[in-house]
Amino acid sequence: MLNRRHFLTSSAVAALLPVSAFDRAVAQGPAAASKLPSALAALKSRRSEAQPISVAERELRFVRAQELMRANGLDAVVLIGGTSLVYFTGIRWWNSERLFICVLPRKGAPFYVCPAFEEERAREQMRQAPGGKDSRVYSWQEDESPYPLLAQGLKDLGWLSGKLGIEERVTFVFADELRRANPAFETVSATPVTAGCRAAKSAAELALMQLANNVTLQVYEAAWKSILTSGPGITNRQVSEWIGAAYEQIGFPGDASCQVDAYSALPHGSVEPQTIREGSLVLIDDGCTVEGYESDITRSFVLGKPTDRMKTVFDVVHRAQSAALAAAKPGVACGAVDAAARKVIDEAGFGPGYTHFTHRVGHGIGMDGHEWPYLVKGNAKLLEAGMTFSDEPGVYLRGEFGIRLEDDMVLTTEGARLFTPQSPSLEHPFA
Repeated sequence: MLNRRHFLTSSAVAALLPVSAFDRAVAQGPAAASKLPSALAALKSRRSEAQPISVAERELRFVRAQELMRANGLDAVVLIGGTSLVYFTGIRWWNSERLFICVLPRKGAPFYVCPAFEEERAREQMRQAPGGKDSRVYSWQEDESPYPLLAQGLKDLGWLSGKLGIEERVTFVFADELRRANPAFETVSATPVTAGCRAAKSAAELALMQLANNVTLQVYEAAWKSILTSGPGITNRQVSEWIGAAYEQIGFPGDASCQVDAYSALPHGSVEPQTIREGSLVLIDDGCTVEGYESDITRSFVLGKPTDRMKTVFDVVHRAQSAALAAAKPGVACGAVDAAARKVIDEAGFGPGYTHFTHRVGHGIGMDGHEWPYLVKGNAKLLEAGMTFSDEPGVYLRGEFGIRLEDDMVLTTEGARLFTPQSPSLEHPFA
């Protein structure tokens, strides 16, 4: 899971180690970097608890996509390698300069445009995708242009013109060349279809997300106990390495950003080396991936006794998180959830606006750590049952400390519920 947390951790290591030592650390993984404290070493594998998404569920997703295509006047949707391709087909594809696309039509089976030398590998994965062996593959040689094959595939399905939805991750060079080579087809955003399908999660998806959140909280608590028993002098990098190794031990990829004292006031942290001391404010932002589904949790705590100012800020952030949770109901605008949390923080004197609460209150989460829709001011999108979000207000006092509390939540027909219990206090961050 390469993301901002992994980037910060890797960047910090790279900045302080010789190249050869850094290469060895990356090759060996975090488990080789440090011996795990007993609380982390005691964690057991939970791989057997994860149930993969079935082919039958992917077929239902394709049916839903076709319904949304008809509702939005689209004749087909174009996907490249990435999350949406996995979501609809289960196919995992590395994107290169060579065009590989999956085309989901409004009717009929998907078809693919694929480099000729990759066709066998593509067909191997297609066997478990909607349409399976009935899907056509239009292959192209290295000295041929692949872009006109899109029109050929659509022509074989009965379309000589129409409207194509381009998935948001399709790179510009591919989207532009497809548009140029297929002038009879108008190209538009496919987000109403892709986000329309992915935003509301099924029971199988929610089960994987629940496991991901449970695992993250379990690793967090073990890391917190390890910090307490190790005492002052532990570095933020050591904590990140512990957590990465613990995830490997449990059986799911994950990573962590650990920020200390003044650096915790930077919402996405710093690459600067940091040391945990008595009275330090520690912020850990972290997630793991279970069968393609993400968690994203933040805990803030103090080694030793927090100051009164820290306690005050924690209480405000805790109330803001509760306010966002209470506001999140089906039929409510996304922006209203952000407003509920921001009102608490503003009234406590840490406003106005983005003065100390410097980001939106939440983002959609699922197969991507950040995905549609977003809980941000001005977003009129209405919440629906099955949608999942982070709930992560924070107060950041530059030069002092920052406190963020983040749990993931799911919308039910009655309201929202968190996957994990809220953090009770800075001294005891786990319920």
